[in-house]
Amino acid sequence: MDARDTEIKKELNATLQARRELGEEYESALVDSFLEKVDQRIDGAVERRVRRQLAEQQMVVARGSRSPKPTDSWGERFGFGIVSLVLAIPLSAIGGGVAHLPGLLVAWAGIVGVNVVQAARTHPDLFRRRKSRPDSDWEN
Repeated sequence: MDARDTEIKKELNATLQARRELGEEYESALVDSFLEKVDQRIDGAVERRVRRQLAEQQMVVARGSRSPKPTDSWGERFGFGIVSLVLAIPLSAIGGGVAHLPGLLVAWAGIVGVNVVQAARTHPDLFRRRKSRPDSDWEN
């Protein structure tokens, strides 16, 4: 277990202790506060990873390569799909609980949007229109 996991565990324990002391009426605020801290951790980790990948790509380009090689692998795509589905559960609950059906639709539109962007990033030709070719020589 690394230090970040220990910090999150401490935050969770503190949140649970505060819930016991304050009662159920503060449960929603405590959960929101904890989720905000987790979101900040995730955002920080993603930001560090993106900065590192950008720096690596800039170094490759600076060394004279035409374009950086994609680092996408099957495991990365699979992991992205799993993370997307796991995060869909609380997003659906929050969206549906706060704004009912419209909130649920907005949450899922965001989930689908993120996955479409990821698919477009990993497969640039996926959403491009293909030129129609005649089925036979007679149609020219």
